[in-house]
Amino acid sequence: MSITAAMVKELREKTGAGMMDCKAALTENNGDMEAAIDWLRTKGLAKAAKKAGRVAAEGLVGVASEGTKAAVVELNSETDFVARNEAFQALVAGTSKAALSVDGDVEALAAASFPGSDKTVEGEIKEAIATIGENMSLRRAATLAVSKGAVASYVHGSIAEGLGKIGVLVAMESEGDAEAVNAFGRKIAMHVAATNPLSLGVEDLDPEVVDRERQIFSEQARESGKPDNIIEKMVEGRIRKFYEEVTLTKQAFVMDPDKTVEQAVEAFAKDLGSPVKLVGFVRFALGEGIEKEETDFAAEVAAAVGN
Repeated sequence: MSITAAMVKELREKTGAGMMDCKAALTENNGDMEAAIDWLRTKGLAKAAKKAGRVAAEGLVGVASEGTKAAVVELNSETDFVARNEAFQALVAGTSKAALSVDGDVEALAAASFPGSDKTVEGEIKEAIATIGENMSLRRAATLAVSKGAVASYVHGSIAEGLGKIGVLVAMESEGDAEAVNAFGRKIAMHVAATNPLSLGVEDLDPEVVDRERQIFSEQARESGKPDNIIEKMVEGRIRKFYEEVTLTKQAFVMDPDKTVEQAVEAFAKDLGSPVKLVGFVRFALGEGIEKEETDFAAEVAAAVGN
């Protein structure tokens, strides 16, 4: 397969590796981008894949709470100017409240009644599109609930109550004082906003993710030339470190790095005088996973002039 300059550029943007290393990686892997990323990581030439370019989605993430339940939604717009529009902010706030009744189903949320309106959520969004003059889309929603305890929330980059760029929910079960549980849960939510864990615990990690990391670690260890029994120990050590980096309960707690999040919860439960169980979290970052199409403005102008 022919390796193009565009492919090399994309791999460089994703990994931060040098041009010649990127070309070699693509050549070795017949142009397969993901395989080339893994090859570079195996060689120690790239730490991890990075998203290339800016994300396309603007808009807001909104959170709403009611009793022992909370919801988070993401409503996208074309430009960041819309996020400062009070009408759009009211739209996101109302949508997050409506999400409390639909358990994360986007289609059900679109069809749900908008609070204080005779329209559905979808109807309100269509009206906002006509009024504000910009396309909008309801991208996703999620809810968390507990029977006793609290579902704490935190919004990072907040521009209004419950609205911002990152929204986090953390569910904690406990028979203890609900206000105290909620206050501690908010600290955990702030931690989640900062560290973006892949899962709650080791058992919740996607096995494919673990297998991929194990394979990369194995290839790296084999290049050391050490015996198989030593390689096995090296790989297991790297996997343990990987767990500490990507699972919430094993991460060092940002507000007390001497403790893991798991240990911080245990210490809080002791102070509370009641067992506390961290049962789940949700983190929405505005536009994550959406790639923005790169455009050449000068070329666009030239093309327009030529027409």
